[in-house]
Amino acid sequence: MKKPFAVVMAAMMVAGMMAGCSSKPQETTAAATETETIAAETTAAETEAESKAEEKADESKEETGAEKKDGYVIGLAMNTQTNPFFVDVKDGVQKAADEHGIELYITDAQDDPTIQMKDVENLITKNPDAIIIDTCDSDAIVSSIEACNEAGIPVFTMDREANGGDVISHIGYDAIKSGKLAGQFLVDSLGGKGKIVELQGIMGTNVAQQRSEGFNSVIAENPDMEIVACQVADFDRAKAMSVMENILQANPEIDGLYAANDEMLLGALEAMDAAGRTADIVKVGCDAIDDTLEAIKDKRVEATIAEPPFFLGKAILNTAYDYLEGKEVEAHVVLDNQLVTQDTVDSLVTKE
Repeated sequence: MKKPFAVVMAAMMVAGMMAGCSSKPQETTAAATETETIAAETTAAETEAESKAEEKADESKEETGAEKKDGYVIGLAMNTQTNPFFVDVKDGVQKAADEHGIELYITDAQDDPTIQMKDVENLITKNPDAIIIDTCDSDAIVSSIEACNEAGIPVFTMDREANGGDVISHIGYDAIKSGKLAGQFLVDSLGGKGKIVELQGIMGTNVAQQRSEGFNSVIAENPDMEIVACQVADFDRAKAMSVMENILQANPEIDGLYAANDEMLLGALEAMDAAGRTADIVKVGCDAIDDTLEAIKDKRVEATIAEPPFFLGKAILNTAYDYLEGKEVEAHVVLDNQLVTQDTVDSLVTKE
């Protein structure tokens, strides 16, 4: 009787041992699976943490403006591309943009403030890194600049200032000084006595207003200098020719002419040529565009005021680039201008 009982007990012990052996792999597999799950969760948590850290860093860079990158896109809202002065301005902007690897969106308002407002509106939809504006009208452009401000797009202006809105930096020439230089040149050339004509630009711009202000301040100090005609010709060559034709017919005696830009000077020159009175009138313009410099060299024009547009264009683009790179820029920059005569024209540098 004892032997069968022992056999049964042995069988039960073997079965128990087998059961015990078979349970260990299951426990090991479960433990490994749990370890893998924990590792996966840890990796996911680390990835999420890294992603949040990167997002926070990006937000910090945007807030401080310290992020540096290549391939900026800048909108350039030009007032016109028919005036050689502004063609040279655009060329200067393009030159600097090429040097920095910047893409430009360029618009041409054709001297129409309404068109320029639409141009800026379209540029905003492209979400550029910055917008540079050469205004048609100092007041009309304000709402466009404010729209840029609301969109968070930095605005830069050149040549003609805006009368409102937040502008990061403006670069231009001293328009009052230009007018004074022109006035003094006529005073000196005419010995402080003579009948003179003033052709004014677009009087909705600060440039036209200030050039006229500077010119008239000098003439007012010389009582024997008489302005016999003062008319607006909108910085336009064709308009200036027509205006000057009428002035010549109404005034048989004219000793000097101040045209507030070279385009008007050249238009007036055509009228004087047609009337046979070019040699009788001392002429001074402003801007120093190529055609005027050639006329000075040919001794058909006595002088102009140099405000090289190419360097103006380069300066405003470089300023915008510096700002986007996180550098501090000046809010208002005045470039140097100078009188150019037949004696100094050959030494003048206007382009690179």
